Amino acid sequence: MKKRGFEIAKGWEDKNIHLPVRKTKNSAGYDVEAAENIIIPSYKPGQKPILVPTGLKAYCMEDEWYMLANRSSGPKNGLVMANGIGIIDADYYENDSNDGHFYFQYFNFLDKDIEIKKGDIIGQVIFQKYLKVDEDCADGKRTGGFGSTNKKDVL
Repeated sequence: MKKRGFEIAKGWEDKNIHLPVRKTKNSAGYDVEAAENIIIPSYKPGQKPILVPTGLKAYCMEDEWYMLANRSSGPKNGLVMANGIGIIDADYYENDSNDGHFYFQYFNFLDKDIEIKKGDIIGQVIFQKYLKVDEDCADGKRTGGFGSTNKKDVL
């Protein structure tokens, strides 16, 4: 039985995508590479974050989730994740909308564009367990991909 891990997302199989690895035995995070070259322009008010594709999807147990986190060197190099951290639920895996392909969202706070090259480490994934409250009765089913659990929210 598979517990947690990474796979290549549909449409990225022939793009030479590397599965994330931990670099040391005590590392919490799995280093994730960019799936293609991309430019992150210098931030301007009103600008939307730039989505950096990974070409990856990840699976985990029903009572787990995984976090997309910035590298510790990200902010000093101008890159800040737009959402602070990314929280990805177990049922995002292989969803109908995008197969579970996860992206990192970045803003660039330098006064010049930042070029990310395919294979550059852009962030890390950390797997976590979560807890439920006594009265939990959630029984909904994910029907989409990115941002699909909050379609009714204004913010």
